[in-house]
Amino acid sequence: MLRLKRKIDDFLINWKNSEDKKPLIVKGARQIGKTDAIENFAKNNYKNIIEINFVFDTQYKNIFDDGYNVDTIIRNISLINPSYKFVAGDTLIFFDEIQDCVKAATALKAFNIDKRYDVICSGSLMGINYNEIESNSVGNKQDYEMYSMDFEEFLWAKGYTDEQIEELYTYMKSLTPLPQLMFDIMMENFHEYMIVGGMPAIVRSFIENKNYSGILENQKQILLDYTEDITKYAYGLDQAKILNVYNKIPVFLGQENKKFQISKVSQNARTRDYIGVVEWLNNAGIINVCYCLQMPYLPLKGNYLPDCYRLYFKDTSLLIASLDEEAQIDLRNNKNFNTYKGAIYENIIGDMLVKEGYQLFYYRNKKGTIEMDFFIRDANSLIPLEVKANDNSTPSLNNLIKSETYSDIKYGIKLCNKNIGFNGNFYTFPYFLTFLLKRFLKEK
Repeated sequence: MLRLKRKIDDFLINWKNSEDKKPLIVKGARQIGKTDAIENFAKNNYKNIIEINFVFDTQYKNIFDDGYNVDTIIRNISLINPSYKFVAGDTLIFFDEIQDCVKAATALKAFNIDKRYDVICSGSLMGINYNEIESNSVGNKQDYEMYSMDFEEFLWAKGYTDEQIEELYTYMKSLTPLPQLMFDIMMENFHEYMIVGGMPAIVRSFIENKNYSGILENQKQILLDYTEDITKYAYGLDQAKILNVYNKIPVFLGQENKKFQISKVSQNARTRDYIGVVEWLNNAGIINVCYCLQMPYLPLKGNYLPDCYRLYFKDTSLLIASLDEEAQIDLRNNKNFNTYKGAIYENIIGDMLVKEGYQLFYYRNKKGTIEMDFFIRDANSLIPLEVKANDNSTPSLNNLIKSETYSDIKYGIKLCNKNIGFNGNFYTFPYFLTFLLKRFLKEK
């Protein structure tokens, strides 16, 4: 089976070699490759691997019943499986699906103090009551949030090398237009990524079969699995309300301003009745929330409206799969989505920004005369970022840059189906270079 290179691979090596190593919790949505990445790392770096999955191996939930002393936990594991070998300095204990056994997180303090064994925990954000885990293990763990495959990882899966990706960045950094062949091929790769998405099993199927066979069916199954998990794990919240919000995301993205409005989710819906719902979906790793700025000023985090937001899917392929069955074929053949076209490009750029470490913010004034898809920042300025599904004019971007009202804005960025360029006011980059944007802004 094709082994997919992931960015967590290097992180895990660095974690293993760090001097003050703490037990690690790898968080992330379902089916993004957490277990596969950890198992591959373990196989290549440890002589002894103790892997316990609390969903499948339910008997191990009792190993903490006698307390959290490490020797006691090891004794209880050995009673269940005497073939396990525990060698200090060369053993990894991997607690998988910890959302089904929060006591494992409580044990991390003891393992951190003991230091004889390396410990990694993993679990679906859908099921993790992270507040409980945080309170049980504060100061005694390290967190790593994993996402579905980003565009660079998708390129790796297709066989592109780091040197080829570095060549892309060389053109970007020097503001030199890409050769037409390189531009066309990378844009085709990007369109494939939009349709296939970043779920590793689906990417692997696409790469191995060299076609889209079964892709849509697998994506629809993931959507069904998410729905099932919401009904399983949404403790303390009205599951119907979570499903209402989740199922309405494509509807609002198809509208002009894309703002999500609780009052239109269902009849007589009120915001106060839906408190915590959007946060739950966000914490579960299913959606990205993009908040509306009060005004396009810095700082971003202290300048947004908490009840005014747009909701995007974490993985754009799932947005496409949530539409009618002809939608994916339409994009594949015609690259035309009518009213959804802009929303799909916004969704994938938003997800690429999140995977680069950005939080999402947008702006739309009350008159609707100025609207900007996203805002990011460099060390000194606020940067409006406009996503164009086609090469239309950019009045909002120009107004924000040129107006003296917005003193924090010195230049902008336009992402579209055009080559690299700079007109003195804003940079133009093709969509597929978004994964290099943070590096560009840092080194610019």
